[in-house]
Amino acid sequence: MHMIDFFSIIGTVAFAMSGAFVAMEEEYDILGIVVLGLATAFGGGIIRNVLIGVPVTTLWEQGDLILLAIVSVFIAFVLPMAWIKHWKRTEALFDAIGLSAFAVQGGIYAAQLNHPLIAVIVAAVLTGIGGGIIRDLLAGRKPLVLRDEIYAVWAMAAGAAIGLGITELTWQLLTLFVLVVLFRMLSVHYKWRLPRRPLKSSSTVPSDQKVIKVQKMKL
Repeated sequence: MHMIDFFSIIGTVAFAMSGAFVAMEEEYDILGIVVLGLATAFGGGIIRNVLIGVPVTTLWEQGDLILLAIVSVFIAFVLPMAWIKHWKRTEALFDAIGLSAFAVQGGIYAAQLNHPLIAVIVAAVLTGIGGGIIRDLLAGRKPLVLRDEIYAVWAMAAGAAIGLGITELTWQLLTLFVLVVLFRMLSVHYKWRLPRRPLKSSSTVPSDQKVIKVQKMKL
């Protein structure tokens, strides 16, 4: 099995189940669960293909992966409720596995097409985070990658390592995969965040005075 196929399988299963669990949290029906699972599993790859010049129709050549994603969604759907209740505890892990597998896969894919370093990095990032963004948007949530712990940075690092030729051998790619998962989980555990500058300014007026002002306005 080629390494790109290996990472495609891992990423497809992880993100398909991730999308399915999120859909069940939002109380979608079975059709909605399947749609969200497939969108999460393949959304990032479709966006990547558009930007690096690969025909979008290549998706339909991945019949085995589509079938694997559908099977993964149905497995998630029929899991015992006691297992599903533990989803929140493993949500970050599924997301980290999918992010890492697809980031490495996207980077390899672009590198094999002899694209420049920046294109390899973009391909890794979009493949790694695209599905998660689509999942969150379809579920009516703020995209995790834009608001939570360091996320896309690890996909960028994977793309840079591949684009610079640092990781070319099989064991090197597997090590890169493990490292991205590890650092993603560390960023969740320790709540590492990129710098922020929120525009919402906190008012210095005490809360009890705010209540009094609101009551006066109503009067």
